[in-house]
Amino acid sequence: MTIRFQWYRSLSAADFPVSAYEQLRTQVADATPFNTLAWLQAAEFALLPDQQLQVLLGWQDQDLSLCLPLVSGRERMGGLRFRVLHHLGYPLADRIALLARLDAEGMGQALVQIRQHVPHAMLQLNEVVEPVGEQSVLSAWMTLSSTGERRLSCRVPVHLISDSDHQEISGDPRYKLRRARKRIAACGAEIRRITPDAISMGQLLRALTDVEAASWKGEEGVGIFADPRRRQWMNHAFTALAAQGQVRVVLLELNGECISYRLGLLDQGRLYDYNLAFLPQHADLGSGRVLLEEWIRWGLDENWRWIDASRVSLDNSSHQLHERMTGQLEHWRWSFYSWQPAGLILGLALRLWKSLKPWLRKQPPPKTTATDSPSIPKEKEIPHAPPSDHQR
Repeated sequence: MTIRFQWYRSLSAADFPVSAYEQLRTQVADATPFNTLAWLQAAEFALLPDQQLQVLLGWQDQDLSLCLPLVSGRERMGGLRFRVLHHLGYPLADRIALLARLDAEGMGQALVQIRQHVPHAMLQLNEVVEPVGEQSVLSAWMTLSSTGERRLSCRVPVHLISDSDHQEISGDPRYKLRRARKRIAACGAEIRRITPDAISMGQLLRALTDVEAASWKGEEGVGIFADPRRRQWMNHAFTALAAQGQVRVVLLELNGECISYRLGLLDQGRLYDYNLAFLPQHADLGSGRVLLEEWIRWGLDENWRWIDASRVSLDNSSHQLHERMTGQLEHWRWSFYSWQPAGLILGLALRLWKSLKPWLRKQPPPKTTATDSPSIPKEKEIPHAPPSDHQR
C-alpha cells in the first residue's frame, strides 16, 4: 500500500489531525501518558529557541499509520557540535511507545523522508517500550544506517495488583513499613489522596515544587521542577492531564503542609509512579515506602491493574517497588547514525569505543603512593528511590 508522508512544524497547528492521532495512539497497545497530545504539546511549548520541532505523519489511504515528533538540535560530543534528533519529550518522558503501524518497507521510506527533510548526524529514541515477543519496527532502520545501536536503558519494576495485596507484605519490608507508619503516627502526619482537576492542579503543583526545591533534588538541581523551563513544562502537562482525569497524588501532610509526596499518572488502569520528593528534616520518617503502599491500596479501591515505576536506574536501583514487583518491563535506547560525514564520524567513534572498552576494563587501576593522599568523597545518603535520568 502506498504511504503518503506529511510534515508539520507544530502539534498545535490548526489543521493538525487530532482525531486521527488519537485513533492511532489507542491502536498502539504500549502507548503511555507520555504519548498523549497533552504531554507532547506541553513539551513543544517548553522547547529552547535553538530547537526545532518536525512532526512526520504517514498515511495509508485515510488512516494515520505513523506519527513521529522529532526535535532537532545541536549537541556537543567530544568537543564538537553535531545535529541530533530526539523524540519530543526527551529527557522528561519516562516511557514512550513508537506510534507506528507500518511494515519494514514503510519504515525504511520514513527514514529516507527524515534524512531528506531534517539532515542530521544521529537520530536517537530513548525509553522506548516494545511489544513482548515481537520484532521492533525500528529494526528496519539498522541496516539503513552507517551505524546502529540498540541498548537497554533500564528494567522497570512493575506490580500487578491482586487480592493478595489486601494482606500485609511479608519479610523485612513489612517491618520497615510498620516502623515508618509508627514514626508518621507519632509526629501526627496524615496521608491524603488527591485527584486534581485543571483548576486545582496549579496550586497543588506549587506545593509539590516547594517540597522538591527544599529536598536534595532541589539542592542538586536535578528535579522535574529544577529550572523555569521544566516548571513551565510540568505546569502545562499536568494541568492538561488533570483535565483528562489522569493525575493522581498521594501526600503526607503535617499541620496542613505537604512534607512528602508521590506524583503519578493513571492510564488504562496502570499507575505510573513518576516523581517523589520529601523535606530533608523529615527524611527519617520513611514516607516514600508508606506512600507507595498507599498507591497499592488506592489501586485496590478503584480497580487499577498495575503500579509501575515509570523509570529507574539500570544498575543499583533502590526503588521501593523492587520489594513488591511481580515483573519487569524493559526500556530501550535506539541510536541511528546517518551517512553524512558527521554521522560517519560519530559511528566510527562508537565502534572504536566498543572495541576498546573490554581492553580498558582489564587494565589494573593505577597505583597510588603515600604522597598522593587521595581524597575519597563520602557518598550522599539517599533514603528513597534513586532519581530517573530526568531527575539527576
